[in-house]
Amino acid sequence: MSVYDKVLDISKQYLGPAAEKFIQRQCKHIKIEPATLTATHLEQLAWSSKNAAGLYMDESKAAELAQKIMSLK
Repeated sequence: MSVYDKVLDISKQYLGPAAEKFIQRQCKHIKIEPATLTATHLEQLAWSSKNAAGLYMDESKAAELAQKIMSLK
């Protein structure tokens, strides 16, 4: 399973069907193609996801999402 697929699985728990579009947008924001996402990008992706998700959900849930993304390292 690719890093992107793992991130997507985690994100679906928080964002449901919007997860794929959300993660693709965050990858674009940090200038990474989703298919080339690696463990070295996870810190950037987690930080970006936390900030963006915090606009749509409780801050603690956004932080939890970011922590789970970071745990994939």
